[in-house]
Amino acid sequence: MTFFITEIFHVFLFSIMALFFFLINIYSNSSQSALKYLKNTEVNLTNVLIMTGNFNIRNSIWDLYFLHHSSYSDTLFEITDSFQIELSKPIKFSPTRFTDNAWNSNSVLDLIFLYPNFQEFDNHYIHSDWRLSLDHVPISIDISIIKKYLQTKK
Repeated sequence: MTFFITEIFHVFLFSIMALFFFLINIYSNSSQSALKYLKNTEVNLTNVLIMTGNFNIRNSIWDLYFLHHSSYSDTLFEITDSFQIELSKPIKFSPTRFTDNAWNSNSVLDLIFLYPNFQEFDNHYIHSDWRLSLDHVPISIDISIIKKYLQTKK
């Protein structure tokens, strides 16, 4: 029997002043088994600051050039609502996935969800000029680190 891992979850846990926070990165294939898993297992994570990833969902909510709604995005929003995070809007709109196939259009598949009303970060950048040989472009977010919250030792 051969088993292939088609979904990737990375959950990072860190602490600031005795509070624990999560950063989540997800890759979901076209059948959305990662989202189905998160929904069906009712994962209960509190203090999620950022969830990002390639969700492989096209939707008019985040892709200005796509005119349709996907039911998978409803599942995604149920999950993000349970984590109490919201869809981030890019500083400047751009596709996150580029195709060399003339039959397919460029699209937005890579998304970032953020803890709402957090002054240290509230939107993200899509670096379409950093594409190189990949079909996806990097996305990033600036997070201010306040020195008084860092615990350092010499």
